[in-house]
Amino acid sequence: MKTTYQYQFYPDTNQKLTLNQWLRICRYWYNRQLGDRFDWWEMNRTAVNACPLITSISVPREKPNYYSQKQLLPILKKDLVKVVHSGEFLDFKQVDSTILQDVSKRVAQAFERFIVGDSKGGKSGRPRFKTESDYRTMTFVTASNDWIKLIRKNWIYIRLPKIGVVKVRMHRPIPDGFTIKQASVTRKADGWFIQLILENISVPEFTPAQIMPTWDNSIGLDAVLHEDVYLATSEGEKLPSLKPLRKNQAKLERISKKRNQLRRGSKSRRKLRQKEAKQHQRIARSRQDFHCQTAHKLVKTGAKVFFCEELNLKGLTKRNKVKQDNNGTYLPNGQSAKSGLNKSWLDAAFGQFFKTLDYIAEKAGAVVIPQKPAYTSMVLSYRNEIIFTDCSMRYYWDEQNSLMVDRDLNAAINLKRLGLDIFPSIKRRSGNLSVVGSMDDSTTKEILHTLHRAAKKPTSYLYSD
Repeated sequence: MKTTYQYQFYPDTNQKLTLNQWLRICRYWYNRQLGDRFDWWEMNRTAVNACPLITSISVPREKPNYYSQKQLLPILKKDLVKVVHSGEFLDFKQVDSTILQDVSKRVAQAFERFIVGDSKGGKSGRPRFKTESDYRTMTFVTASNDWIKLIRKNWIYIRLPKIGVVKVRMHRPIPDGFTIKQASVTRKADGWFIQLILENISVPEFTPAQIMPTWDNSIGLDAVLHEDVYLATSEGEKLPSLKPLRKNQAKLERISKKRNQLRRGSKSRRKLRQKEAKQHQRIARSRQDFHCQTAHKLVKTGAKVFFCEELNLKGLTKRNKVKQDNNGTYLPNGQSAKSGLNKSWLDAAFGQFFKTLDYIAEKAGAVVIPQKPAYTSMVLSYRNEIIFTDCSMRYYWDEQNSLMVDRDLNAAINLKRLGLDIFPSIKRRSGNLSVVGSMDDSTTKEILHTLHRAAKKPTSYLYSD
């Protein structure tokens, strides 16, 4: 089993200067390798629907790879390397060799995801050249327990190669039986942090195939994003949202406005930029803490299977298409309202939350299974009828059962049914939707009992004012 612990460490002034210089060298080395790969890519490819008018008689250059680019390091270490656009000289001998080799590995992985794709066939976008704010992490691949020189009450003293001994705040101890396999240092807005990858071979890896989902050990999760509700569960519970960006939007705008009014390169502008970065960091950390607390609350219910929505967040946050009349005049397309919705989707960060839930659930012996949520918000969960045809319809009054059905709780129950393969099939006939399938009486009674109980229970809150 492998896990990662993050600690904050406090280098002295000379160590900070050395680490910042290492980041500068690593960023240059990353961009140089990436540029070399782009040059090869442009010189040795031809579009499938075009034929080059001029063909080169020279032999095509061999494709750069991880090993060929890594072999350049001994040559670069013989002398200072001059950066063309800035005129500065970089000494590659300062940096630990494993860090520079890991940079080559990062370039190779980024370029392979761009050309070949991952194991599922999905390709990443074109890799970008790193700026000072983008490249902030360096990895020591050969870390071990021998790097720990001293452990006191709340501190660990770790010796980093060519850096020396650094003082690390131990806010939680390293668990017994785990050994250090790798260490990474990261520069953030409020200081330096070290991530230790720990491994214990005696702890078996979790295999999700061992869990058989049933009605009693599973929960459906519906992403709500309506008013102050974050999630709706199939157990009849609504979890509130935090909205960290919305709550700090006014403060961020004040800082940005002051920063933009100052002269570029001035000391006051740099201070405000640092203040803005720390504010963004507080927002991100509060969101991450909210995700962890929500995930822990769900895992503590004892459920072993969580059926969540497989959201297309890229499509949900996409801009509306431009509308033009015959004269070329732009018409209203609703983008002003859509921008606010896009910000709410990004502020909720459901993709990050489901990854956090998957990680915490795995440690508890549970599993998260995403489901495609087509028609789950439209079908009445206990009668297999299409009721919620409009998104503005949040509730449905069932006269027969004297029950007020909540749209979000109904969708969460349908996600659970979908994961258990008891959700009906939806067919479109002559432009109308028809539900094909039946449901046993015991499941219907369970759903009605949950909805009746939820109608009397108020929304629970993780955070109190």
